[in-house]
Amino acid sequence: MTAYTAKRLPRQTGAAGWNAILPPQLALPELTEDHTADVTIIGGGFAGLSAARRLTQLDPGLKVTLLEAGPFAESSAGRNSGFMIDLPHDLASDNYAGAGLEADRAAIALNQQAIAFASEVAAECELPQEMFDACGKFNAAATRAGDQHNRDFAAHLDRLGEPHTLYDQQQMQEITGSPHYTSGLFAPGTVMIQPAAYIRALSARLAGMIGVYENSPVTGFEKLGSGWVVKTAKAKVATGRIILANNGHLESFGFYQRRLMHICLYASMTEPLTPEQITTLGGQSRWSVTPANPMGTSVRRISGSYGDRILIRTCSSFHPTIETSPMRLRNAGWVHDRKFRERFPHLPNVRMEHRWAGMLCLSRNGSAAFGEIDDGVFSACCQNGLGIARGTLQGMGIAELVVQGESNIASHFLTQPTPPRLPPEPFASLGANSYLIWKEWRSGKE
Repeated sequence: MTAYTAKRLPRQTGAAGWNAILPPQLALPELTEDHTADVTIIGGGFAGLSAARRLTQLDPGLKVTLLEAGPFAESSAGRNSGFMIDLPHDLASDNYAGAGLEADRAAIALNQQAIAFASEVAAECELPQEMFDACGKFNAAATRAGDQHNRDFAAHLDRLGEPHTLYDQQQMQEITGSPHYTSGLFAPGTVMIQPAAYIRALSARLAGMIGVYENSPVTGFEKLGSGWVVKTAKAKVATGRIILANNGHLESFGFYQRRLMHICLYASMTEPLTPEQITTLGGQSRWSVTPANPMGTSVRRISGSYGDRILIRTCSSFHPTIETSPMRLRNAGWVHDRKFRERFPHLPNVRMEHRWAGMLCLSRNGSAAFGEIDDGVFSACCQNGLGIARGTLQGMGIAELVVQGESNIASHFLTQPTPPRLPPEPFASLGANSYLIWKEWRSGKE
């Protein structure tokens, strides 16, 4: 009998700040009784929820069950920076440019499909602008090398025919209130999301249409006749097909062994700024910055019902165990405090209220872990650092593959080469962490 057992279950470090600043969450049920489904989705992040919504669009008669290991929005989906990016965003490059003009044009077209899909979700769920804002973002530089990265990427965008605007230091300070940035490259196509609010809203909406369960980690699944039985601690689901939308934890069930890189990123969010601090800071009330060097520091200023706050995200570490430690989070927090002081020296008394870690999944060649991986078992995992756009896109594509057998989205991922194997341990961890430390050092003030 074919059977897969989870070697580990998801564990999070630090409470997700995006979730913590929202009102108390409406709990969804835990799976406590056995039942049947046509399709069972494992994972309730952007990929899993998008797959569920797309399945209901393609075949409203399908009986769909979605299982999330913890509370919705406390997983990695609720822990990212909230950038839904349309443009090429290759983290392995110096300036985000991808493999070539045609490949980048194809990637942009696909990302725009994901943004359109998410925009429909936001409209259906009546998310306010502060939680789903098509405001664009800046690549911000703080060094001569960063300025050059911005000019290089601007030239690449010219060749692609994509709109953008270059800003100088004074203009960047007028926007951000920070004297730190020497230039900025604005791209209007990015949507800024409050990720926890989006995940909460979509999971609650789907709960009225399909079986949606939280705090129901899947411990394994096994073949039974022409279908499968999915097991949790308290109940089972007899299902025809399975979609694994659990990103790096795909490997926990034995798939893509030694082919996925589990990288942890760290974030800190300030307490609400006081009226006096807001006046001192100046600038616009909402803006978003990715670093001109991909290994630098992302910064967001948010405002609205949850207060006027600033998010700092930087530091990374490689973890084959798919979890980090409180000590690493603490150490990253010290770096965040220093990065905050560098950017906002005129805000000396602002404290960080929330700190958290979140895992992302990459492959060495940038390929996804996508497609049918066993009879009736499908994967929509490994978003390579673009969790919102690529997670949404993979969820759409895997649903189309399950129902239709093909689609242009599915074909994009299916034609990618297989993620290559990683070196054995401890060489993989030593090499990856040394490389990340070097890249972060090289990014300097970025």
